[in-house]
Amino acid sequence: MSIGREFHTATTLANGSVLVTGGQSNSDYLNSAELYNLSTGTWTITGNMSVTRQLHTASTLANGNVLVTGGDNGAIYHNSAELYNISTGIWTITANMSTIRFWHTASILTNGNVLVTGGSNGAITLNSAELYNPSTGTWAITRNMSAIRCLHTATTLANGSILVAGGSGASYLSSAELYNPPTGTWTTTGIMNTARQLHTASTLANGLILVTGGQNSGGSINSAELYNPSTGTWTITANMSVARYYHTASILANGQVLVTGGVNTDSGNILNSAELYNPSAGTWTTTANMSIARYYHIETILANGKVLVAGGYNSGGVSNRAELY
Repeated sequence: MSIGREFHTATTLANGSVLVTGGQSNSDYLNSAELYNLSTGTWTITGNMSVTRQLHTASTLANGNVLVTGGDNGAIYHNSAELYNISTGIWTITANMSTIRFWHTASILTNGNVLVTGGSNGAITLNSAELYNPSTGTWAITRNMSAIRCLHTATTLANGSILVAGGSGASYLSSAELYNPPTGTWTTTGIMNTARQLHTASTLANGLILVTGGQNSGGSINSAELYNPSTGTWTITANMSVARYYHTASILANGQVLVTGGVNTDSGNILNSAELYNPSAGTWTTTANMSIARYYHIETILANGKVLVAGGYNSGGVSNRAELY
């Protein structure tokens, strides 16, 4: 990349390019954005966002444009949102969210709206949720979650519901809940076996949701578990080879899940290791290490099936290095 980034976002565009936005470098918070070209393997700088931001979200809308929401720049917490036009490479400010938030989630609903949940406003952890309507460019408040939570995951299920799991509020959370878009209501569902924040959640081909790693009061976590949407229950599956949080996870073309990097606070190690989860066998297998250790990085599946990993932090500081699996 043109500059080292951590706490940035990566979004796949309709043309196969990857848009990377914001984050933090070794010296500053960033409003810059750049594009990875799948065909040439090169990065190109594109339009700057209106403000510097990290810990924000970025979502690809049905019209192909990208919605960025919230985040912070160390001094200012944002409720602002803006849109990236893939045709012009220009950002346009859209309506503000109802509240400041970072460490939140954003999910595309089947009707094209964007559901934003939880996060922090710098003073308190939030249970609020709101909806962005791309057709009108406006936000509408929807029902609150049952628990305050940030550093959680939000995953779209096959029936269109959104599964929110874990995170932290007054404590580390094992609770999970479901958002029903047609009714705009939340329903609690099964509790995870382990409370965790900074974990990953991935939708498998069989419809189950795989949650991996994270952190709680006991330190880094190597456990993984599966959510069954049909029963609303969680089942423990095999542990990863190493405990990790601030890692990433992607579904490969063959249905396996690739987990990369992260940090293990128990050992004090920033990780370059990667491993694969096989849903058919319910087992993990180590795979080749990344070229450098990293956490706070991004991981994106490309149209050719390869996996792009970029940025993050290690003992050398914030990295601009990218690599392909």
